[in-house]
Amino acid sequence: MNGFFDIPSDLQHSWLGLVGLHVREALLPVAAGLLLALPLAQLCVRLRWLYAPVLGVTTVLYAIPSLAFFVVLIDYTGQTELTVMIPLAVYSLVVLVPAIVDAVRSVPQETLAAATAMGFGPVRRYLQVQLPIAAPAVIAGLRVATASSISLVSVGALIGNQGALGNLLAAAQKYDRPELAVNSVLTTAALAILCDALLVLLRRVLTPWMPRGSGGRPRAAAATRERPEAEVAAR
Repeated sequence: MNGFFDIPSDLQHSWLGLVGLHVREALLPVAAGLLLALPLAQLCVRLRWLYAPVLGVTTVLYAIPSLAFFVVLIDYTGQTELTVMIPLAVYSLVVLVPAIVDAVRSVPQETLAAATAMGFGPVRRYLQVQLPIAAPAVIAGLRVATASSISLVSVGALIGNQGALGNLLAAAQKYDRPELAVNSVLTTAALAILCDALLVLLRRVLTPWMPRGSGGRPRAAAATRERPEAEVAAR
């Protein structure tokens, strides 16, 4: 298609530059969300009464429309990438925290007792025993959070060209070039598929004992199944 990769100069990026920007704005929040979800989930496992309030708070935050979240943050972070990434990191918690909590709780008590008898403390037992066993469910949650984050980055185009590939949608209307919108949609979808495939590969590497036909969604991923991928990615 003529002009498919001919990016307007006012976007200040080439097509590859926009792809790299989109990946950064989508994946860094998921990584930050995972780093926050791991200790938070462990607290919820150890203090069962804490789980319901944490889940309630993350659900309320997830209910805030992304554009409204961006507008509130602009006063503090300006029209920057950080304004886009903070809400995406918060949104990822509603998927990752339940997935990790349910996965860790599904670890057999006999396994935990054996680790304790070998001298494992709570932190070492969590990192070296519970998380490796829970890895399939954690990665299943990451797959949903990543797909959602990749789709939501495009909304950042409404706050000063911080939408990466989403900026092409605005440019398509501004310059009457529908091929730019097609480029944006196809490239974003390809990124989501590629990242999902890489996470599936990571699961297979980390959990070689699991049958490949299981799809990496064991019983412990109940919270992830309760929020279908289509629902989470449709924001």
